[in-house]
Amino acid sequence: MAELDANLDHIIPSSVLAPFWAKLVVGFVSLVCFARSYDGDFVFDDSEAIINNKDLRAETPLGDLWHHDFWGSRLSSNTSHKSYRPLTILTFRMNYYLSGGFYPMSFHVVNILLHGGISVLMVDVFSVLFGGLQYSSRGRRLNLAPRSSLLAALLFAAHPVHTECVAGVVGRADLLGALFFLLSFLGYCKAFRETGNKEGTHSTFWVLLSVLLGAVAMLCKEQGITVLGLNAVFDILVIGKLNVLEVVQKVLHKDKSLENLGALRNGGLLFRMTLLASGGAGVLYMRWKIMGTGPPAFTEVDNPASFADSMLVRAINYNYYYSLNAWLLLCPWWLCFDWSMGCIPLIKSAGDWRVIALAALWFCLIGLICQALCSEDSHKRRILTLGLGFLIIPFLPASNLFFRVGFVVAERALYLPSAGYCALLTFGLGALSKHAKKKKLIAAVVLGILFINVLRCMIRSGEWRNEEQLFRSALSVCPLNAKVHYNVGKNLADKGNQTAAIRYYREAVRLNPKYVHAMNNLGNILKERNELQEAEELLSLAVQIQPDFAAAWMNLGIVQNSLKRFEAAEQSYRTAIKHRRKYPDCYYNLGRLYADLNRHVDALNAWRNATVLKPEHSLAWNNMIILLDNTGNLAQAEAVGREALELIPNDHSLMFSLANVLGKSQKYKESEALFLKAIKAHPNAASYHGNLAVLYHRWGHLDLAKKHYEISLQLDPTASGTKENYGLLRRKLEQKQKKDV
Repeated sequence: MAELDANLDHIIPSSVLAPFWAKLVVGFVSLVCFARSYDGDFVFDDSEAIINNKDLRAETPLGDLWHHDFWGSRLSSNTSHKSYRPLTILTFRMNYYLSGGFYPMSFHVVNILLHGGISVLMVDVFSVLFGGLQYSSRGRRLNLAPRSSLLAALLFAAHPVHTECVAGVVGRADLLGALFFLLSFLGYCKAFRETGNKEGTHSTFWVLLSVLLGAVAMLCKEQGITVLGLNAVFDILVIGKLNVLEVVQKVLHKDKSLENLGALRNGGLLFRMTLLASGGAGVLYMRWKIMGTGPPAFTEVDNPASFADSMLVRAINYNYYYSLNAWLLLCPWWLCFDWSMGCIPLIKSAGDWRVIALAALWFCLIGLICQALCSEDSHKRRILTLGLGFLIIPFLPASNLFFRVGFVVAERALYLPSAGYCALLTFGLGALSKHAKKKKLIAAVVLGILFINVLRCMIRSGEWRNEEQLFRSALSVCPLNAKVHYNVGKNLADKGNQTAAIRYYREAVRLNPKYVHAMNNLGNILKERNELQEAEELLSLAVQIQPDFAAAWMNLGIVQNSLKRFEAAEQSYRTAIKHRRKYPDCYYNLGRLYADLNRHVDALNAWRNATVLKPEHSLAWNNMIILLDNTGNLAQAEAVGREALELIPNDHSLMFSLANVLGKSQKYKESEALFLKAIKAHPNAASYHGNLAVLYHRWGHLDLAKKHYEISLQLDPTASGTKENYGLLRRKLEQKQKKDV
């Protein structure tokens, strides 16, 4: 649209209008905005999707990626999240392989580069939105709208709402989905370039490729499939030049010429719609077949509006959520990693002042839609139609209209819709500039918006570098969000600050009295601080609220064991195993209970179950060795110790336990080698030196025994057994010296 571009000539200098320089500027700005996150940690959902996801490791067959969800669970499982993004997981796996492990820098760098590439691609997308698809006789596009496309791409590149997708590694799903979404759209545009944009003609190859790219986008992030809907809208309203106002008028007046409308008689259009519809239906059918079961089960705290009894209450709150998403696009200053759990209280009556927000949203949307569909200016119709298309269509999967989603507001869901917002904002700035007398003031405002957005991106990227900053940044945005307080508390607990962690866990439970995970973690800390009565009350309440909460049942069993309530503890452990059959830690704790009760065979069986489920469970192996050693079964203890070291060859605690057994079996040389190897791995363990000294003492190497007794006592002067043995050795050495004299 030449007029719109001309209106922006005082904002965008002509020196950067060449496509190469425009894309270079956009790419540079996008990298500057989020470069601070390059050396950040894995934060929030990254732990589950990456660190704890076995699909990233080489031992997991590549074929499993096509049967697992985003978090590594089988899609057929009733507990699966049903988020099917195998291509995104494949890129994580490549990151893991190329970087040699879980080194977050390589993951973050890929995300930053992806956003840079998408921002550069946006220059071409916005060029189509603002300039249309008119070609010269030589096949070159006319009306590239360089100023409009550059400004819109800069607004997109520097939008702070993108921080979650770029700085959070799991946001790669949105980035990859957006990348293939845009490629699909540009591919669909290419279908008309190949034919010189002749009326009713197209390249079937590019249409089919567009459908394929849409399928690839969906395999990266579910909303990617919506590009087929955008392509259809683009084809009907822009390529087909269907004037909705004209159609409505003819329908109302029962005009017989309705059947002669070019768009409706265009066989090429109908063929393309058939390809898009059949391709989309086929992809969705395959997605449904792979999913195996129904949609995922979300809880009320994830999306409280969807659980409201009244349809009116649900509708009002859904629309309020839409207005909040619009506000985040307009004013992305209050950003939060999580908007659930009371962050946004429900609107329960029409008298709530927040209803004004959704009324304002629909007032603006209806006005834009009327202009997009009814304007006599075809250029204006194209810009507003595609701007609204990009804004609304990719957002539909997050709208709760077709199925319940597991969040209230998600900034990541705005990555693609923000492109539509940037197009509409650019159009509005152009219209404002056309009628404004002080054009330099408009230019200053635009540059100010860009500068503030870049600054906000940099600040927000810094907050996403580690969990402590991320979680604390949310306290001022969502003080009523129990999950925010829970995550701050968890972060403090991981750092050893239990007193502060307790305060935040208590606040999380106060805000959400049914928050079982907060109760479980708080109960664990109280257990460690020996506040057993309150810990038992909290954990009992947690399993009462959620009877299948296996971790809480296990922790309740540990507390009951500490309170000497052995029967109740055994029952709690058994209940935990009933709800989670493959639970090695619970078998380990059950074994400890049986050992306390001198039920040695049961203890050994429980620990053996733990090692079968988790062969690297060092504590279970150790307890088996020690119990067999203490009960005089040295041969069996030795066999178990050797089996354990084959599986975990570098575990110094296993070396120590087996060395003790071998020493008692008078296999001094092998025992000595294991003790020395354990000490090399953990040189400051007083018990390792003390027991090696006992071995030397028993073996008759008294000088070496004296040396290691002294090292052990330097490391732990309070070790009474070592002191006693050292005293015996000194008397023995004194007696030897007297004999020698």
